[in-house]
Amino acid sequence: MHSLYERKLYQKMLEWKNDSNGRSALLIEGARRVGKTTIVQKFAEEEYQSSLFIDFSQVDNDVRDIFRNHRGDLDTMLRMLQLYFGVDLTPRHSVVIFDEVQQFPTAREMVKHLVADGRFDYIETGSLVSIKRNVQDIVIPSEEERLQLWPLDFEEYLWALGRKALADEIRHSRDSLEPLPQALHSQAMRLFDEYLLVGGMPQAIEDFLETGTFVRCDKTKRQILTLYAEDMEKFGGQDARRAYSIFMGIPGQLSAGSKRFKFSSLGSGSRYRDYESALRWLEDAHVVNVCRLCNDPNVGFRLTADESEDSSLKCYMADTGLLVSSVFDEGPETEGIYRALQFGKTSINGGMFIENAIAQQLRANGRPLFYYTWQEPPMAEGKKPRPREVDFLITKGFSDAAGKPRVCPIEAKSTKTYSTISLDDFKRHFGKRVGDEVVLHPKQLKVDGHRVYLPLYMAFCI
Repeated sequence: MHSLYERKLYQKMLEWKNDSNGRSALLIEGARRVGKTTIVQKFAEEEYQSSLFIDFSQVDNDVRDIFRNHRGDLDTMLRMLQLYFGVDLTPRHSVVIFDEVQQFPTAREMVKHLVADGRFDYIETGSLVSIKRNVQDIVIPSEEERLQLWPLDFEEYLWALGRKALADEIRHSRDSLEPLPQALHSQAMRLFDEYLLVGGMPQAIEDFLETGTFVRCDKTKRQILTLYAEDMEKFGGQDARRAYSIFMGIPGQLSAGSKRFKFSSLGSGSRYRDYESALRWLEDAHVVNVCRLCNDPNVGFRLTADESEDSSLKCYMADTGLLVSSVFDEGPETEGIYRALQFGKTSINGGMFIENAIAQQLRANGRPLFYYTWQEPPMAEGKKPRPREVDFLITKGFSDAAGKPRVCPIEAKSTKTYSTISLDDFKRHFGKRVGDEVVLHPKQLKVDGHRVYLPLYMAFCI
C-alpha cells in the first residue's frame, strides 16, 4: 500500500461523521487508482475504535452469500460478517467499509436498511459507481452522501513532498496579494513544472519520490492508462469503442489551437450526438474533465451551457501526469524527454499541459468547468471577425459588491509574453456582471485593479 498522503477530502469526511452521526452512509467516488481505499482505511483507523473492511473486488462467494441469505435479518448478517473477518465491532464507535461497492450492487442497496439499523457507520468506495450496469437492478439508497476524490492537486502534492510550509506560504501570498520572495517563487515554479510531469496519481508520486527519476513513475502512469482502456472495454458496452476514441483523441485535440474537441475528427460523419453517451461514461468514470461552452456569462452558467454543436466542448484528462504519458511514448528515450520538458527544451505546446492542470485544480476544488467564446467585429470592412475566448469561468463572491456572486473569468498563460485582449473585451461587454479577473501565468503575483495576475502554482487557491 502506498504512503498515506494527506488529502483535503479527509476534513469533509470528518464533517460527514460529526454531522451525520450515523444517519447517512458516505460514498467516496473517484477514478481508479486515485487513493480511495487508502483514505478510508486511514480514516477508519484514526476516527473509530474498530472497523470492518470488505473489498468486493477480492471477496469470495461466501461473503456475498452472507448478504444474499440474511437480507431480512440484519442481526445475523452483521454477526456473520464479524465472525468471518474476525473483528468485534462496538456499536456507534465502529465503521463498516464496502470497498469497490460497484462490484456487488446488492451490498449498496442494503445500505438503506443498515443505516436505519443505526449500530455502525458505513462508508462505501467505488469507481464506475454510476455506470448503467452497476445500478440497473438496484434502488440507489437516498441515505447515501457522496464525496468525490480527485487526483492530488498541487497543494496536496507539496504536502506529499514534505513542503507544507511552502504550500502555506503560497496560500498566505494569495490571501495577502503580496508576491513570494523571488527565490521561493522560482522554487515553487520548478515544483509546479515537476507536478505537471508527475501528476496527481498517488502511486506515480510515490514512485517519483522513491527513485528521484521519471522512469518508474512513467511506467506506473502507463499501467493506469492501460487499466482505464481495459475498463472502457469491459464496462463501456456499446460505448466502449467510442469512449476509447475520445480518450485517446484528447492529446491531439488539446494540442490544436482552439483546444476544442472536434468529434468529426474521430471518423467520417461523426458528430457530438453520436458520442454523447460515451462522453458521459468517461465523466462518470472520472477519467476526463469536460469544459462546457457557456452562451451567456452570468451567475448560473449551467443554465446556458451548450453541448448541442460539434466542437463546443473542451475535454481534459483528469490527471495531467497521465496526459503527459499519453503524449510521450518514446520507449528508452522517454526519460530524456521528461528532462527536456522540465527545463523547457522541447518545442511542444506547453499550453495544453498548463490548461489541463488548471482544469484539474478547479475540479479538485469542486468547481464545474465552463468557458466562453465569441467574435469581435472586424477592424475594417472586408476583414475577418476577431475570435475571442476566456479559458474558464467560475462564480465567486465580489468584495466590491458586498460579497455578492459575480462572474470571475480566468485566463491560463503558459509563456511570459502574452496578450489579455480577450479579458479586456470580456470586461467591456459584460461590465457589472464581472467581478475579480484572474490571469494565471509563469511570472510573479501582480495586482491591477480588479485583475490579479497569479503565478501558475496558485491555481489551487482560486
